[in-house]
Amino acid sequence: MRASPIQPTVDFNADGEQHGFLKLPYSHDASAWGAVMIPITVIRNGDGPTALLTGGNHGDEYEGPIALSQLAATLRADDVKGRVIIVPFMNYPAFRAGSRTSPIDRGNLNRSFPGKPDGTVTEKIADYFQRHLLPLADYVLDLHAGGRTLDFVPFAAIHVLPEAQQQARCEAAMRAFGAPYSMRMLELDSVGLFDTAAEEAGKVFVSTELGGGGTATAQSVAVAARGIRGFLQHAGVLAHEPPEDAPRTTTLLDMPDGTCFTTSEHDGLLEMCKDLGETVESGEVIARIYDASRTGVAPVEYRARRGGLLAARHFPGLVGIGDTVAVVADVVERGIPVSV
Repeated sequence: MRASPIQPTVDFNADGEQHGFLKLPYSHDASAWGAVMIPITVIRNGDGPTALLTGGNHGDEYEGPIALSQLAATLRADDVKGRVIIVPFMNYPAFRAGSRTSPIDRGNLNRSFPGKPDGTVTEKIADYFQRHLLPLADYVLDLHAGGRTLDFVPFAAIHVLPEAQQQARCEAAMRAFGAPYSMRMLELDSVGLFDTAAEEAGKVFVSTELGGGGTATAQSVAVAARGIRGFLQHAGVLAHEPPEDAPRTTTLLDMPDGTCFTTSEHDGLLEMCKDLGETVESGEVIARIYDASRTGVAPVEYRARRGGLLAARHFPGLVGIGDTVAVVADVVERGIPVSV
């Protein structure tokens, strides 16, 4: 296969703290010999496991970029046993545009794996992660939130995997992240996901959904920052970490099948009848959609297809046909102690 056009300005095998770029040549009207410069930090201290930490897979999700930028500025080689690779803004063009997909090629990075070294800009980024960064990693954490069109209860997530031992390792890492909720997540379409690439490579992989609405809150960033350190401690990459001030717990959720999803069949004005984190009964009205083109028309009611906890909702107030209105997840276990 053709070599990747991306060239790192850091040495992945050198001890110490390095802050540089993944340099992707990109010729365009404003810069004939330009490049997409994706920031990267590598912190290494001798032998040990490697953790790959990523954010900005989608450019309108901010908890990951904020928490990973904080970590890159404060983590020192003396804190590490092994190696930490930090990429706060994976799809850098999308991040700079504040959009889910790249403004260059409209590429959704999290649907572009394994990528192509001679493809679009987004496919070239995916290819570099697939062939050059994933092979370096033992543990992979990809931080997501709902972006501009979804909102979530804050959870770390794994997928149900065919290999039981890998599944158990991923679940242990998810619990160590210690988000208020931990989700066994069902994907409607897993083709092209970074998640799938990491899992098929045999890595311990954890993702998150930590909020939404195209912004971040102090609380959601705190969940991300604390979770990253719990993940690194569990991986054995942190040489030392102070104990928790107070014990924490997580609630385990499950998305067993497609009845978890409520999909809009109408365009209009959305009224949510349940808030995130609330209990929902099967058949209960969870949303109404009003015809915004006229008055005097009764709204269409959307009822839950199963009981559980409202884990996700559409954001903001206008909804289109085909949009996910809500996700209801099973509550498997509450009050699970967080332990690394």
